[in-house]
Amino acid sequence: MHEPLKIFIGWDSREPIAYEVAKHSALKHSSIPLEIIPIKLQELVDRGVYTREVDPLASTEFTYSRFFTPWLADYKGWALFCDCDFLFLGDLADLKQYQDPSKAVLCAQHDYQPKDSVKMDGKVQTSYPRKNWSSFMLFNCEHPSTRTLTPDVINKETGAYLHRMQWAKDEEIGSLPINWNWLEGWNEKPEKGLPNAVHYTRGGPWFKDWQNVDYGDLWRAEATTIDPSWKPM
Repeated sequence: MHEPLKIFIGWDSREPIAYEVAKHSALKHSSIPLEIIPIKLQELVDRGVYTREVDPLASTEFTYSRFFTPWLADYKGWALFCDCDFLFLGDLADLKQYQDPSKAVLCAQHDYQPKDSVKMDGKVQTSYPRKNWSSFMLFNCEHPSTRTLTPDVINKETGAYLHRMQWAKDEEIGSLPINWNWLEGWNEKPEKGLPNAVHYTRGGPWFKDWQNVDYGDLWRAEATTIDPSWKPM
């Protein structure tokens, strides 16, 4: 029996349904075993491993805690991190073909320049190099560069250092197809079929003002399957 693929999903207390949809849709479409774990900031704080001061520009509770993924995986094997605002429509088994031992991390390498100044529930939409690369990261947890992501480093280093993946050499950052981190409102729809993973980076159907988004009907169908009484916020 193969070890399940570990998937760590960022969890935010303001949008728990987003996490549940990401988890449910990942399991629904996967042909391989998955072990899905929420990254809850308060739990890391309570354990004494997360000590960063509050960043007023952080748009989610997992802005920095995402980089604990290799540590949480005991620096063993491969582990995926993704934001909670994902809807999975493809089989995560597909990611196995991209697992290159020479790479510390793999991601969809967007050249994303946000069109909006505000996202989600009024949070500021910032722009910086390699934006959204860190929203879906397939970590090679045993790679020497990945192993430098210790709690001490995560707590002390700048957001730029972490999110721009300056902890790895450029040649150690592998590329994943864009359809594994398809940015709603930015990337063009595929001519055939569906993206493997829709990322509602601007805002998703769990907010009442974000109902008219691509594949929103599929997201709402997942949400009402999980909770028939669900209503957007």
